[in-house]
Amino acid sequence: MRIPATTACLCPLLICLCFVQRSYGTSQPRSNVRAPRNQTKHLEGEKDVHHRPKRGWIWNQFFVLEEHIGPEIQHVGKLHSNSDKGDGSVRYLLSGEEAGTIFVIDEVTGDIHATKSLDREKKGQYVLHAQAIDRYTNRSLEPESEFIIKVQDVNDNAPKFPDGPFAAAVPEMADVGTSVFQVTATDADDPTYGNSAKIVYSILQGQPYFSVDPKTGVIRTALSNMDREARERYPVVVQAKDMAGSVGGLSGSTTINVTLTDVNDNPPKFPQKNYQLYVPESAQIGKAVGKIKATDEDLGVNAEMRYSITNAEGKAMFSITTDTDQKEGIISLRRQPLNYEKRKVHMLHIEGVNTHLDSRFSHLGPFKDTTTLRIIIGDVDEPPVFSMDYYIMDVYENSPVGTEVGTVTAQDPDSTKSPIRYFVDHSEEEQVYFTISVNNGVIKTTRSLDREDVAWHNITVMASEVDNPSHVSHVPVTIQVLDVNDNAPYIARDDEIIVCESSRAGQVIQTVRPSDMDNFANGRFSFALPSDLPVNPNFTLKANEDNTASIVARRRQFSQAEQDLYQLPVVVRDGGEPVLSSTSTLTLRVCVCQRGGSSSSSSSSSNRVRTCQVPAFLSTAGLSTGAFIAILLCIIILLAIVVLFVLLRSKKGKKEPLIISEEDIRENVVTYDDEGGGEEDTEAFDIAALRNPAGAEQRRLRREVRSGEEGWLVACGPQSPSLVLLDTEDMHHVIRQRVVDADKDTSGPPYDSLQTYAYEGCGSPTGSVSSLGLAQVLPPELSYRDLEDWEPEGHMQARLFGTELSETEQTITP
Repeated sequence: MRIPATTACLCPLLICLCFVQRSYGTSQPRSNVRAPRNQTKHLEGEKDVHHRPKRGWIWNQFFVLEEHIGPEIQHVGKLHSNSDKGDGSVRYLLSGEEAGTIFVIDEVTGDIHATKSLDREKKGQYVLHAQAIDRYTNRSLEPESEFIIKVQDVNDNAPKFPDGPFAAAVPEMADVGTSVFQVTATDADDPTYGNSAKIVYSILQGQPYFSVDPKTGVIRTALSNMDREARERYPVVVQAKDMAGSVGGLSGSTTINVTLTDVNDNPPKFPQKNYQLYVPESAQIGKAVGKIKATDEDLGVNAEMRYSITNAEGKAMFSITTDTDQKEGIISLRRQPLNYEKRKVHMLHIEGVNTHLDSRFSHLGPFKDTTTLRIIIGDVDEPPVFSMDYYIMDVYENSPVGTEVGTVTAQDPDSTKSPIRYFVDHSEEEQVYFTISVNNGVIKTTRSLDREDVAWHNITVMASEVDNPSHVSHVPVTIQVLDVNDNAPYIARDDEIIVCESSRAGQVIQTVRPSDMDNFANGRFSFALPSDLPVNPNFTLKANEDNTASIVARRRQFSQAEQDLYQLPVVVRDGGEPVLSSTSTLTLRVCVCQRGGSSSSSSSSSNRVRTCQVPAFLSTAGLSTGAFIAILLCIIILLAIVVLFVLLRSKKGKKEPLIISEEDIRENVVTYDDEGGGEEDTEAFDIAALRNPAGAEQRRLRREVRSGEEGWLVACGPQSPSLVLLDTEDMHHVIRQRVVDADKDTSGPPYDSLQTYAYEGCGSPTGSVSSLGLAQVLPPELSYRDLEDWEPEGHMQARLFGTELSETEQTITP
């Protein structure tokens, strides 16, 4: 089979396509590749006999060019059977994919044509079947044979970058050949056929800074020392061209936006070498007074720097800290306040250094810069300054009003030297004790002072300038009230002094210590007995060396019965100027002391604390030991008589025991020979009363007897209010209360008796079956007609009573 040479080629591209078609389209049907045996089919009705097909009817594949744009339909190939004599008796049939739509066959000549332009990227091949039959008899001349029509590729798809445009980054100052990014283009043409899908990369824009590998598409730096601070972004346009980059190939392009990232290749720089800063002398210590900033063309951590003051003079007065966010140096006053009158100018040498250095660029350093800051101190109208930070003064108590205490001084630190006025801040004082002279600062008392009342006074003195009263200074003043001897000493003795009956002459009874509200600096105390009184024959005083005195017994054998109390006046004098004294009267009690003489809290005999025994207290009432014992015996006898009387009375009130005989005693088991009353006993104990004793009278069950044909009913269930509240009452509490009452009742049954509390439930529709109460009301006569309504229960009751339902009426006897 051959393609007719009459096919016209309208352009050079079609000439090339025609040449490819002639090369691959001729004699292809008679290829040495055989079709599989199972591809030959027999007509219906023929026997399944294996026939070797003729070599002239063995088909492999045809080829057809894609994107055919000629004026005529494209010839694909020709089918031919050896049985075809050219007389038109052979009919060729075509079936399979797109047969009759895209691919049509001339039934007489067997020529196959493509009626439409094909696209290999959509479908690359078609499977069809060919058959030759007798036109007149429809007998199969050739078995059905399968063949393939392949769509042959042409370069009709340009390379594409599916994900473009791209963004990439590379450090500034990078070496030549540093990899930046890799691009990859795709081509929809057949990579196995020709060069239609063979792509070559090139740069259209971005030279001479970058280059691209033509095969791999890797973009690299082509120029060294690219500085981000000079240019940060570079648009690079890369082209991908198929047909191995030859003329006539299709191409596509994309853009890669390359950004240079920062490195620390620039040192910090101060915009000026000299700065000047005005700071008022009133600036507070630790507060910021100014800012300074160096510039760095780098970014981020590469631009971070640290500021410092390099000269010692500047360090002594000021400090500088780094604000990392703003990259500024904060200047603050370090220690002492500024004083315009002492120094008007301060010089600071400030240095800024990068904190993150890159050793690769150390040759570009040093990465620091210095500048000079001249700080000019401004004169400020300052408040007055006191000569001292605080004052401590003193004054004697009881001094007359207007006594001078001391003087505070303040002056204006400014050059104007304005006059000063003084005041006392009375806002925190409840009482005003001091005043101050407005002009000279002399502090005086306004009232008499008492050291024993308030020993220290704290006041605040204020000073202000006459020319500017708004500027006020404060200073604390502490005033101590000095002591004078204006309080006499005394002996404070609230407890009585115990004198033992067995005391000996010369024995120390007690040591006393005086008290004085004045300061101890008033001297030593002296003790004496009043000179205007006769000599005390019982006690005397002995002065010690430690401002104490000891009371000493002058005789022995004191008797409480004769005299139990003694009064001893003592005169105490202090050592102050003038000497003050007072007389204190001490009370001494005589008593019988415990064995050993005393109960002491100290090893010294002067500090012993004596205690009296009980007999000493009885003896004061005039009773001897024998009389006291006789009284106790009488009391005990009277108590015994009272107890016996109470026991006899309680024994008479008890009931006789219910034990019948001594033989019948079984420990705590008591036998009662009584017959129970049945349900009548349960009437005695109302269970509703147990649950609610307060409402027992209103909640008792009542029996209502009704006569006549309606019978009789027991009023219970919903008619009894007590049963409605049974579930809500605390029955256990009531029973426990009954048990306590029974235990306290001595006239009741024995304590170990058993009492049963119960009640019969209500609510049954048949009523009560108890025989109690039948004696009061005669039951009504019953009729067996009523039993007819109870069937079948009524029949069973009738048989039990031995009667028949046919009887009209009988009487039921109890």
